[in-house]
Order: sequence, then structure tokens, then C-alpha cells
Amino acid sequence: MGRATQLFLVLLSIGFFFLTYNFVTTILHYKKVNSIKSTHVEQYCKLLIDPVIEMPGNAKKTKIERSLFHVALTATDAPYSKWQCRIMYYWYKKKKNLPGSEMGKFTRILHSGSPDNLMNEIPTFVVDPLPPGLDRGYVVLNRPWAFVQWLEKATIEEEYILMGEPDHIFVKPLPNLARGGYPAAFPFFYIKPTENEKILRKFFPEEKGPVTNIDPIGNSPVIIKKDLLEKIAPTWMNVSLKMKNDPETDNTFGWVLEMYAYAVASALHGVQHILRKDFMLQPPWDKETGKKFILHFTYGCDYNMKGELTYGKFGEWRFDKRSHLQGPPPRNLSLPPPGVPESVVTLVKMVNEATANIPDWDTK
Repeated sequence: MGRATQLFLVLLSIGFFFLTYNFVTTILHYKKVNSIKSTHVEQYCKLLIDPVIEMPGNAKKTKIERSLFHVALTATDAPYSKWQCRIMYYWYKKKKNLPGSEMGKFTRILHSGSPDNLMNEIPTFVVDPLPPGLDRGYVVLNRPWAFVQWLEKATIEEEYILMGEPDHIFVKPLPNLARGGYPAAFPFFYIKPTENEKILRKFFPEEKGPVTNIDPIGNSPVIIKKDLLEKIAPTWMNVSLKMKNDPETDNTFGWVLEMYAYAVASALHGVQHILRKDFMLQPPWDKETGKKFILHFTYGCDYNMKGELTYGKFGEWRFDKRSHLQGPPPRNLSLPPPGVPESVVTLVKMVNEATANIPDWDTK
């Protein structure tokens, strides 16, 4: 009986040991699995809310010092360009000195070759247009040539430059989104280098690397170091002209040709951009202003009185900048009907505020 009791106790101890070991192992494994799952969930959630969709590893350092950028846009002396520039400049002045802003000075680069009647209202630098006939009716080709001249001749105090456009409205104070040698740019869904590899290889040879080195961007909005833009701008101009003179490229890219030219020129210089979806919104497709910085009113906004989008067809209510080619829109535009997205309502309200406060709105 004594030996049987001892044997029973030994077996009981061994069984208890294995039971305890399995229990502890299970707990540790559970903690590890949940830790991994938690990490994955956190990473996934961060991906959903992180506006930076692509950032080179070297650019992920936290920015400490404040870095001002010069706001620059190219423009013509046409009424259509003037009224947009006036609205942009109004909102630049409203946002420039607010907390979070790193906006420096402002320049309208006027590529008409002679001063106009906005010289005293908006800081302006006059440059020459391309020689007659060289743009072949595509006025946007003047943009890279205008930047080349401005960079060569102007005194620019800031280390960085924001390339903007007349139809940009600053919704929020804009910080410097660039990181050192990595410019910041907005990714456009319709700039598709991989789908146009055959054409792009005419300007971006295979020895320069895969076409994925070409960012899906245009030149605006872009925040970039001045010394980098000084290198890229002449190449951007030359590539633009070459693309325009190539019938296949011209027919394929159409009005976005000059955007592709900037993307190619940057890649030729080995420059990679940080792609920021929060850089800009474009009504009516982006329905909320959210945390975005620039509102781009390039698309027409057409709605019926039920607040339903009628894109491609004139709406009962509409706002389209192309309705005002010959002169500025009137003050106090009617607000859109109920149900129209907040971004469109914000656009009209910001236009109305600007036009109400800009002197001589109807006479320039």
C-alpha cells in the first residue's frame, strides 16, 4: 500500500506538471498572437487615416524646425486668370499668419511679357511668354518656361517653393509638407505612368529605371526645395516641348501633357516625391473639406434642386469657373440647394467672401 501510494503521488505530480506547462504555454501563445493581431490592426488603422500614401524611408524623420516656403503661381493677363488669382491671393493673406502656416511670400509669375492692372494688388514678377507659335495653342506650356525665368532672375528668400495655380483656395493654413530633399506632391488618379510605359519610354529611357520611378503627379501643388526646382525646371520645359511635338504623346496626354512632363523631369533627376492625399480636395468628387489644405475648383459643379449631381449636364444650380471666361463671377453667388456636399458649399462661401472684400471686384 505504501509503494502504491508513492507511485500514485509521483504520477499525480507528473500530470500536474504537464497540465501547468500547457496552461502557461497557452497563455503566453495567446498573448503573443493577440499582440501580433493588435499590431496589425494598429498598422491597418494607421494606413486608413494616414494621409501620406507614400513616403521614402529617409523622409520619415519628424520635422522640428519651421521651414517657410514661397507661394508661386503662373498666370496670364486674361480676365479668366485674373479673377482666380485675386481670390487665391485673398485667401493666402487670410491664412498666411495663422497657427500651423509656413507660408512665406507670394509671387504671381505673369508670363504675358508686360505688366497688367493687378501689379499693385498682387506681388507680381513679369516674364516672357514662349516665342509665338511654340506653344501651339497649349498655353500651359508657358508654365515651365515661366518658372525657369523666375528662378534665374528673381530674389527668392525662402528655401522652399510651393507651385500653385490660380484656381487654388487655401482652406486651412498650409505647413511645409516637404522633408529635405523629398518634395511633397498631390497624387492625381489620372496620371498613370505604368499604363503609358510605351509612350513614356520616349522620354524616360530604360537605363533610368522602371517607369514606377515616375510619380503620379503634376507640378502643382508641389512643395519643393528651391535648388531642386532650379535643376528640374529646364528639363521640365524641354520635356514638355518634346512631348508636344510628338503627335502620339500629344494625342494621348492632351491637357495633362505638361503634368506628365514635370513627373518625367523629376524622375530623370532622381527626385522622388512624398505623395499627400490631404494636400488638396477637388469638388464635387471630394465631398468634405476635412483636414485638407487646398481646394481646387477645376471641375464644374452641376446639381438639380434635389441636391443631386448632374455631371456632364448643366444643372439647375451650377458653379463652373469656365462660365466666367470673359470676366469675374458676380458677387453674392447663390448657395447650392440642400443636399449638396459640404465641399461645394464651402467653395461658394469662400468665393463669396473673397469677392465681397476685394475692392473694385467688377472693374478689374
